[in-house]
Amino acid sequence: MNHNTEPEVVIISDEATGKGDTATGKKYLVPFILVVSLFFLWGMAHNLDSILIPHLKKACDLNNRQSTLIDTSVFLAYFLMAIPAGMILKKWGYKASMIIGLLVFAGGAFLFVPAANQLSYVTFLIALFIIGCGLTILETSANPYAAVLGDPSKATSRLNLAASFNGLAAMVAPFIGSMFILSGKSHTKEELDAMTDVARSSYFMEEAASVKMPYIVLGVVLVVIAIIFYFVNLPEIKTKSKDGIAEGSFFGALRHKHLRWAVVAQFFYVGAQVCVTSFFIRMAQQGAGFDEKTAAYYLAMYGLLFMVGRFAGTAILQFISSHKLLSLYAVIAVFLSLIAILGQGAYVVYALGAIGFFMSIMFPTIFALGIDGIGDDTKPGSSWLIMSIVGGAILPYGMGTLIDLNGDNIQIGYSIPLVCFLIILYFGLKGYKIAHK
Repeated sequence: MNHNTEPEVVIISDEATGKGDTATGKKYLVPFILVVSLFFLWGMAHNLDSILIPHLKKACDLNNRQSTLIDTSVFLAYFLMAIPAGMILKKWGYKASMIIGLLVFAGGAFLFVPAANQLSYVTFLIALFIIGCGLTILETSANPYAAVLGDPSKATSRLNLAASFNGLAAMVAPFIGSMFILSGKSHTKEELDAMTDVARSSYFMEEAASVKMPYIVLGVVLVVIAIIFYFVNLPEIKTKSKDGIAEGSFFGALRHKHLRWAVVAQFFYVGAQVCVTSFFIRMAQQGAGFDEKTAAYYLAMYGLLFMVGRFAGTAILQFISSHKLLSLYAVIAVFLSLIAILGQGAYVVYALGAIGFFMSIMFPTIFALGIDGIGDDTKPGSSWLIMSIVGGAILPYGMGTLIDLNGDNIQIGYSIPLVCFLIILYFGLKGYKIAHK
C-alpha cells in the first residue's frame, strides 16, 4: 500500500536508449534475477560467518567474546559505511552501486589468503570488515531496488521472494563450511597444553588454511557477477514527485515515525539472528552433545527451515497483512527462545532450528514496512535501515560476554535473542503504523 501524501510515479530509465516508461512490472525479469543473485551471495557471506566463529575460535585459540569480533567486524562496517553507501547510491545509481559492492566484497574475500598464511586474527577481522563494507553497498542498493522494481502494492512480497534466496544461502553455506572448512578435530585446553610448540603451531596453521579455497572461489564468483552487471542494462529507478526528481534527506527521513521504529526493530532483529546462528554450533555441541560436523549439518537444517520460511512467508503474505504475520512469528520466536534457554538435549537444537523458520520473513518485512509511504526519503530511509544492522555487531558481543561470565553456559546467552523478539513484536503490533498528518 502506498501512503504517500504527494503523487508519485516510478520512472524507469533505459541506460542504452535513455527512454523512460511507467513501471508495469513486466519488463523486470532479468534485472530481478540479477538482484536475486546478490541476495544469495551476501547470504553466503553471513552464513559462512556462523562456521568461521567456532572454526577461528579453535584456529586462533579465542574465548567466546573474542570470537564474536567476527560479527562485530562485519556489522560495524554496515554502520560506518551506511552513509557513504547511501551517497554512492545517490550519486551513481543502483547499477554502479551494486558493481562497486561486488568488487569490494571480492577484495575482502581474497584477503583471507594472507590472513590464513600469517595465522593473523587481526587480518581476518580486517578482511571481514572489508567484506562488510561491500555488503553494505550491495544491501543499500539491492534491497530498495527489489522493493520498487514493480507494483508498489507487491513490494513486501517481492522483497521476501528475493530474500528467499538469502535463505537458500543459509542452507548451502553450512554444508560448504562443513565440507571444506571444518576439520572435525578439536582439542581441550589440557590437550593443547600437552602438545609441543611445533605440534600446536601445526594444528593451528592447518585449521586456518582450510578457509583459503572457499574464499578464493567466492571472490572469483563475485568478480564474474560484477562483470555481468557491467555489461547488462539495468533500469535506473527514480521517484518523481510534484517537485521533480526526488532526492530526499538523510536526517529528514527520520520525521517518519514508523521508519524510526523500523530502524529500532531492524537493529534488534539482526542482533537476534546473528546471536542465534553465531552460537548455534557450540550450542549443539554443548547442549545436545553433537560433534562439530554434525552440529554444522543441523545448522544447515536451520538454513533449510529459514529458506522454506521465506518462500512460505511470500505465499502467506498474499492472504495476511505483513505486520500481522510479523507479530505472529515474533510471538512464536519468543516461545522457542524460552525452550532454547530452559530445555535439555536435542530439543534445544530443534528449537533453534525452528526459530530459523519464524525469523525468515522478519528482515525484508521490517524493511518494506519501514520505507512504506516515505516517497522522496526512500533512499536515505534505506540507509538508516542498513545502519541499524550494527545490531549484529553489538548484541552477539554482549551474548559472548554473558556466556563467558556464566562459565561458558551457552544457553543463558539466548536470553538476548528473546528480548529482541519482544521488541520486534511491538513493532509488528504498533510501531509499523504510519502517522498521517
